Amino acid sequence: MRASDKAYAALREDIIEWRLAPGTVLAEVEQSERLGVSRTPVREALSRLSAEGLTTAAGGRGVVVTDISLEDIDELFELRETLEGKAAALAAERGEHGIFEHLHAELLDAPAMLNDGDPSRRDYYALVGRLDDAIDEAISNSYLAQAMRSLRVHLVRVRRLAADDAGRLHAAAAEHAAIAEAIASGKPKLAEAATILHLYRSLSHLKATHTPH
Repeated sequence: MRASDKAYAALREDIIEWRLAPGTVLAEVEQSERLGVSRTPVREALSRLSAEGLTTAAGGRGVVVTDISLEDIDELFELRETLEGKAAALAAERGEHGIFEHLHAELLDAPAMLNDGDPSRRDYYALVGRLDDAIDEAISNSYLAQAMRSLRVHLVRVRRLAADDAGRLHAAAAEHAAIAEAIASGKPKLAEAATILHLYRSLSHLKATHTPH
């Protein structure tokens, strides 16, 4: 792996996982020492992160981690409803139903993953990621898939805001299972409706329990 790719991957994960909070100044010298690479790869990594909207130039302060406000979350979910609702419907029309049947079964068992004592919920988020990947593959639309991948960079960040809420995570697992079941059944309208319901409940929860940073 190139040094710039290593720096980019490490910084991106730290931002997404909130180890680098909004407003954190990312000084090239400090980050190069922390990551064990020279300043040039760090500079390249910061440029890529800025292009994704995860960092931004802040005048004399240098590069900082971007904030996520409730207004940002509203805008993200507006776009998410449009893209993911359509994608779920297309997956139900075009996807291999057996793949989603297996995912549905795994999602029904998701509460066990959420109760296994792992505070990171790594296995659960990996399963949700596989559902996302399966939908991307099923829709057979590279432009839509790329748009959703770009959006998910920010959505993963938002999702972590609710990571400590066990009740919401269990409800979300059931909602993901319903989406997978609708796609497996080849019902586009139901898949779209299940997706929109999940997004509505996720947004309502975030707005009710979190304040802007």
